[in-house]
Amino acid sequence: MPKDKTNFAILVVLTAGILWSFGALVVRYIEDARSVPWQYLFLRGLTIFIILNIYLLFKEGKKFTKNYKKIDLSVIIGGMGFATAFIGFIWSITHTSAAVTLMMLAAMPFMTAIIGYIFLKEKVSLTTLAAIFISAAGIIFMALNSSKSGTLFGLLLGLLSSLGFSIGSVSLRWNKRTPTFTTVALAGLFCTIVSFTVLFFNESSFFTTLRNSSLSVLHGTLVCSGLILYSIGSKSLPAADLTLLSLTEVLGGIFWVWLPIMGINEVPTNSTIIGGSIITFALIFYSVNTKRNRRFVGLN
Repeated sequence: MPKDKTNFAILVVLTAGILWSFGALVVRYIEDARSVPWQYLFLRGLTIFIILNIYLLFKEGKKFTKNYKKIDLSVIIGGMGFATAFIGFIWSITHTSAAVTLMMLAAMPFMTAIIGYIFLKEKVSLTTLAAIFISAAGIIFMALNSSKSGTLFGLLLGLLSSLGFSIGSVSLRWNKRTPTFTTVALAGLFCTIVSFTVLFFNESSFFTTLRNSSLSVLHGTLVCSGLILYSIGSKSLPAADLTLLSLTEVLGGIFWVWLPIMGINEVPTNSTIIGGSIITFALIFYSVNTKRNRRFVGLN
């Protein structure tokens, strides 16, 4: 691979990770966040669905609609997995710190390895197993030191979100002919449908304040923009490098909500810092010591 092309790919993937990292900050700007998660998810899911279809229209022309004719069980499972991840992320980060939620998502490559082994019979190397145990130690440490019930609840929802991403990721390998963007667009639609159903039966409004609605659309736009950039850069970089570079999503998200100038000033607890450091070490160890791992799109 030419050096210039590789450097460009690195820059593109780093940019994707930085865009995704702003997701946590956007959620922190929501007014009365715990009372409007479904309204937020309704608009965000709709935004993801619309933007990805517009991108596919420009990229493939009208023939992009043929992608939806390829929908099979793997696409449906993948879409439901990613939709679960979308929902779990919002519920998690509105009940605990951004650091806890993002560190749970950092465990996604390890969950993906386990699920891939169970359902696709993919081999798990000793390096991957070691990283899984190290990461699990960090997660357990954070869970045991969650003094507030809300923090533990948010941590568990973060794990559920990570599991959803992993299921969606494995589904893409189940049928390699599955159009990636179509699966994610379908996930946005599923997220919208679930949110609509909950709001309808609770006789709640489908829309919140203009501020919250704008933040929801912005968040969906960040997700789609990062996804498109990531897909471009991933074609020119080894998977191991992608895993390491994508740490910008996790570490950047924690940094933005801590940076006082951003107006949030959310300082991670000592247990989160220690547990998060263990998980980060596991991810770096995993990236540096394996050439077989796959990093899947972060769609927080």
